[in-house]
Amino acid sequence: MSKKPIIGGIILAAIIGVVFVGAEINPDNPENIKDSEVFHIRLADSSLYENGVYSEMFQIEKGVYKFRFVPNGDSPEKLSIKLLAESGVVLMNNHFELEGTLIDDGISSWYTWDYLSKDNMLEIDESQQVKIFISPNGNLKGPVSIGLVSTK
Repeated sequence: MSKKPIIGGIILAAIIGVVFVGAEINPDNPENIKDSEVFHIRLADSSLYENGVYSEMFQIEKGVYKFRFVPNGDSPEKLSIKLLAESGVVLMNNHFELEGTLIDDGISSWYTWDYLSKDNMLEIDESQQVKIFISPNGNLKGPVSIGLVSTK
């Protein structure tokens, strides 16, 4: 039995693997641009808040966005997030509630945490300056990371 077809198959599989990996890490690949972060803050210190609210201005482009969170069990139970256009128009006013899910694999158990809301999507019709207001509703000590990412 000849070993040439086996070696040829291995080489072909290696080439296909390299091409696939190269396409995935290509920085010009439009799929890598998807989910790009336009805003991020880690709220872990009460000095970041003014009168119990964090605020910041940033530029946002036309597109569809969603919020992402990295909470833990000490994070604020409720987050209120409001986005205002420079003109004062309210682009979003949403409330998020922290929910813990118990994971039990039989050997150990732990919680995963996420913020839930009726709607986590935001559509922006034109490029503009916006101001974000984030209120932890009184819990200024619990840490949470908040990001706004483009989905399209």
